[in-house]
Amino acid sequence: MPQPHILKITEIFPSIAGEGLRSGEPTIFVRLAGCNLRCAFCDTKYSWQGGKSYSVDKIIETVGQIRKRFPADWVCLTGGEPLLQEVKPLVNKLKKECYKIHIETNGTIYRPIRVDWMTLSPKPGTYEFVSEFTTKANEVKLVVSKELTLEVIQNLRGKIPAKTPILLQPQSNRKWSMDLGMKLLKRAMNTGLKNIRISVQLHKCIGVR
Repeated sequence: MPQPHILKITEIFPSIAGEGLRSGEPTIFVRLAGCNLRCAFCDTKYSWQGGKSYSVDKIIETVGQIRKRFPADWVCLTGGEPLLQEVKPLVNKLKKECYKIHIETNGTIYRPIRVDWMTLSPKPGTYEFVSEFTTKANEVKLVVSKELTLEVIQNLRGKIPAKTPILLQPQSNRKWSMDLGMKLLKRAMNTGLKNIRISVQLHKCIGVR
């Protein structure tokens, strides 16, 4: 018999989408363990290593149990970096169960997976990403760290289609980062850059996971 496909999982929990254009939508989160970048500003450092081994069927079962008390249509695969692991078998089974799939990735690893929403979040210092994400991403999210500059935003705007919004997200809603985000937004507007927005971490504003 074929061996079950195993993934390392940090946690599975219900909440709302707290970031980006899907903010506020009920969502079940599957946080995968492991990250290849480990940014200093990361607010989920506990997901960088370890994790518990789950078969795909066990994940589906766990998500299904949550859905009984929290009837969300969306499942978000996040991390860490979810695409470090082969998540296609999980995505395929979730789709068969009629879930909508959202993946948030730093963009350094590409896997040909059909999802309903893709958040690309390039990280400093290079802000590089695999070229396939240029047209696959529904939104680009940039954490407003001290490394973020207008030149970075200009460079990304030149690579990403104009219809795809670039979201400037203050680091953990900190005031200095909000101030820098607004400064960068104004400078971007004054230089003619289009479809640049400010985004906040809604889940932190209202005190949920």
